[in-house]
Amino acid sequence: MLRISSFFLIFIITATTVVVADNDDDSAVMLSLLKALKKPPSGWSSDTQFCEWDKNRIKCDSSNRRVTYIDLSSQNLAGTLPSNLNSLTQLTSLNLYNNAFSGPIPSLANLSSLKTVNLGNNQFNSVPPAAFSGLPSLQQLAISYNSFLPWTFPSELTQLSNLNTLDLDSANINGNLPDIFSNFTALTEIRLAYNNLTGELPNSLATSSIQILWLNNNNLSGSIAVIANMTQLSQVWLHVNKFTGPIPDLSQCTNLLNLQLRDNQLTGLVPDSLMNNMPSLQNISLRNNELQGPFPEFKGKNVTVEDIGARNNFCLGNTPGPCNDMVMVLLQIAKGFGYPVILAQEWKGNDPCPDQSWRFVTCDKDKNIVSVILVKQNLQGTISPAFANLKKLKKLNLSGNNLTGSIPQSLTTLSQLESLDVSNNNLSGQVPNFSPKVTLVTGGNVWIGKDLGSGPNGRGDGSGKGNSMTPGSIAGIVIGVLLFVVAMLFVSWKCYSRKRLRKFGKVSNPENGEGNVKLDLACVSNGYGGVPSELQSQSSGDHSQLHGFDAGGDVNPMISIHILRQVTNDFSDDNILGRGGFGIVYKGELPDGTKIAVKRMISVASGSKGLNEFEAEIAVLTKVRHRHLVALMGYCINGNERLLVYEHMPQGTLTQHLFECREHGYTPLTWKQRLVIALDVGRGVEYLHSLARQSFIHRDLKPSNILLGDDMRAKVADFGLVKNTPDGKYSIETKLAGTFGYLAPEYAATGRVTTKVDVYAFGVVLMELITGRKALDDTVPSERSHLVTWFRRVLINKEDIPKAIDPTLNPDEETMLSIYKVAELAGHCTVREPYQRPDMGHAVNVLGPLVQLWKPTTQTDEGNYGVDNQMNLPEALQRWQAGTSTLFSDMSFSQTQTSSKSPSFAGNFDSPDCR
Repeated sequence: MLRISSFFLIFIITATTVVVADNDDDSAVMLSLLKALKKPPSGWSSDTQFCEWDKNRIKCDSSNRRVTYIDLSSQNLAGTLPSNLNSLTQLTSLNLYNNAFSGPIPSLANLSSLKTVNLGNNQFNSVPPAAFSGLPSLQQLAISYNSFLPWTFPSELTQLSNLNTLDLDSANINGNLPDIFSNFTALTEIRLAYNNLTGELPNSLATSSIQILWLNNNNLSGSIAVIANMTQLSQVWLHVNKFTGPIPDLSQCTNLLNLQLRDNQLTGLVPDSLMNNMPSLQNISLRNNELQGPFPEFKGKNVTVEDIGARNNFCLGNTPGPCNDMVMVLLQIAKGFGYPVILAQEWKGNDPCPDQSWRFVTCDKDKNIVSVILVKQNLQGTISPAFANLKKLKKLNLSGNNLTGSIPQSLTTLSQLESLDVSNNNLSGQVPNFSPKVTLVTGGNVWIGKDLGSGPNGRGDGSGKGNSMTPGSIAGIVIGVLLFVVAMLFVSWKCYSRKRLRKFGKVSNPENGEGNVKLDLACVSNGYGGVPSELQSQSSGDHSQLHGFDAGGDVNPMISIHILRQVTNDFSDDNILGRGGFGIVYKGELPDGTKIAVKRMISVASGSKGLNEFEAEIAVLTKVRHRHLVALMGYCINGNERLLVYEHMPQGTLTQHLFECREHGYTPLTWKQRLVIALDVGRGVEYLHSLARQSFIHRDLKPSNILLGDDMRAKVADFGLVKNTPDGKYSIETKLAGTFGYLAPEYAATGRVTTKVDVYAFGVVLMELITGRKALDDTVPSERSHLVTWFRRVLINKEDIPKAIDPTLNPDEETMLSIYKVAELAGHCTVREPYQRPDMGHAVNVLGPLVQLWKPTTQTDEGNYGVDNQMNLPEALQRWQAGTSTLFSDMSFSQTQTSSKSPSFAGNFDSPDCR
């Protein structure tokens, strides 16, 4: 009996051992994962079976207890992951997003069931060889925001026949994009922004099925012609690269919604097809290129065009209209060469012959082009027949380039042509029969025709040697070179003299509202109507304590205290718009009906914070003008008072509409309105960071500093804490300032700021727009009082986001999709590490496509609200003081959501949320 019992006991133990061994594979891997975590999640313990650790984050197959699903996103985890994760043979989903994992990325090779992988927002520093091979089921792969990874584009990804989404943004990928995209049969979305990619776009992109292409913020170069054949495209982000050449004809891309090409070196004319034949196009950005020709006018009603005239070379600037005929001829010639950048940079304006300023072109006294000299300019392409339209052309020299094709027959029609030098290119074909008076040089073109013969006219014989230039031609070139050298010496001397004058404050540079004239900050008591020149240097108040800073232009933007008292009814309490720590804001109305807001800062002592903020606002707002930054109209000093005069924003602050709508009688903001406000703010801050002549950091971005007009379009205000970023410095050290709840962690800890502190604050504002909750709210339980901490926990599970949305929104399915994208952007903007946050340009590009469906019913020039933002402050003041009030022309007023109590400026109020 004892022997039988022993036999059964041994049998049971053996059988159990077999079962345990059968299940030990995943146990070993999960225990090694547990040991690798420096601070494991709650409930994870070696004393508990791994399938029971956390059923929301670990899922197992109930039949064999194999791990099928791991989600550890946003758990503040750290450590080096075990190398044997690819032993989890039935794993279908791995999400480690937004932690601090370091070391190598674990190899996932041969996980045949794996469908989705997200390793983004970590600190991985290497990728094992073939880490992504043997993954036939993989559909989505994300390794974005791992900036410590030094690697190249992994070629083994071409084996992933089912891969449809590849997200490698900010993953420190170096080198060229391999020409392998025809192998990605299912790929529809690829994100490779913010890397170090170089080289040209691979031709295989043309045969792919890609719909979303993000390659922005790299070092890619060459032509973008390949995208013309990517007919499935809906979103193309190629901005902030080094692309050159023209914009191709994209008329075959009928699904294209969003095209971002800004900040490259694109040249040539904007294609007519892009302006007139793109039915789906909704958002396009072309600024900061070298585009030429007429200013483009987009015909589609739904197209949002972002600052298309900024830093391009349109012949009439930002004014629509045809170019000069000779300009169009020269652009046709440039087209033959592929619109080289050097010609785009040198051929600017609408007249090729003003003071001979168009390089390579010489004109006679009647403004006829008589010579074109383009020697050794690395020109590619062909010789354009359009040269024949330069009827007075005498000399054409294109030698020493890389031109192909033949010499156009049309050049023989140039009756005044004296010399043509096309030597040392790669031309081919027969040489046209030119007039005997033409000195023709064709040597150095191996494939050019050999049937020219020789004669007394001195033409080349086709032997490749060619004839030398005539003595007259040589003398002309020598004289031209000497004149060029003299001109360059003169220009250099003028620039040097101007810099010395600027150094001592004796010359102004009012371009773009910037200047170097020190202003005498005083009120002048001359009544309404301007500041007479004989009084501009007189002071009626003590300003000896002022620090002396630069402001813009030639006209002193000072306003008399008597004017301000008159238009505010002697600062009547009935005209108070708001109160804050700075003082009081009053509304006023000028005799012509222009409404203004006057910020009255009282008792400003020498060296006080108030004085510093007063100076800072003037210093910034006299140098920048943008439709989404509140406009400064002038200022005044009266004893210890400091007064700033702004445009009036009738609908008050975003704070009042989000958190105090009942108190002010407002209707809660719709999601459409919130989206437009977010984009407006993003554009204003993007301008401060990267598009103004000087880069600024706002440091106090929050809803109370976001003002709204009657059309509910937003402008950023309150520039008292702004810091400029010196050239070459990534961060600057400052005294801590701003508002708790919006302060980026690194700024609060170190006092050092970069533009990423504004990105963080912008992310907080996005969260407030989504939730209707304040950044800090001590009226709710502590676990929800800090909005960023609470909302980032919500973002872990997408299913929780609808519960966090402002209940006044009541979103439908389409709106929810938009909210999800904004919520994701808010999460990216508020990550702890500043290098992982996007720049404001990226935020604008994310919001732009969402806003196009929500355009306001009344639009005037993208929301200028009547302010001429191309005019610098002194110009605006001069015209305003003259009684024209052109600064506030074409104001459009909405009949909804108006209130006589709507303050233009106000501090933070603590009223209950508008629910």
